[in-house]
Amino acid sequence: MKGSRRMRRMSRNRGKIAALNLTSLMDVFTILVFFLLVNSASTEVLETPKQMTLPASVVEQKPRETVVIFVSSTEVTVQGERVALVEDILAANGQNVAAIGERLSQVSDTIIGLSTRSVANSREVTILADKSVPFNVIKKVMSTCTSEGFERISLAVIQKAPESVQG
Repeated sequence: MKGSRRMRRMSRNRGKIAALNLTSLMDVFTILVFFLLVNSASTEVLETPKQMTLPASVVEQKPRETVVIFVSSTEVTVQGERVALVEDILAANGQNVAAIGERLSQVSDTIIGLSTRSVANSREVTILADKSVPFNVIKKVMSTCTSEGFERISLAVIQKAPESVQG
């Protein structure tokens, strides 16, 4: 006998290269890509202008897509359009600011796409106010928002870590 059965079997299989099954590897990468796509869209950050400093607070909910009002130390903008000056709001007698009310009703009337429609229909406002702005100005802006039907008002703050409870 020239060689055992085992030796002949090993010599037959020596020339073959094992094929790599790519199906499982592609399934794993597909799942990974879908996971990254779904989770990358879930973060939303409101960009604050450079000249504005927001107060710090512990926040537990992420911001929703809403109508945004910037109140800097000198001016007020609604959805990126300047509508009033802070000194004019301080000098005004009433609780409502007509220019802000007109711009809010204009935002409600000019709906372009689905995302804009959902923002306008939510009737929700996010106010980004500089911490140096007097509260009387913010109060007048909030009063104007509620009189225009935007009753859900959020104040944007910088998120800081919750302080640990010392016991």
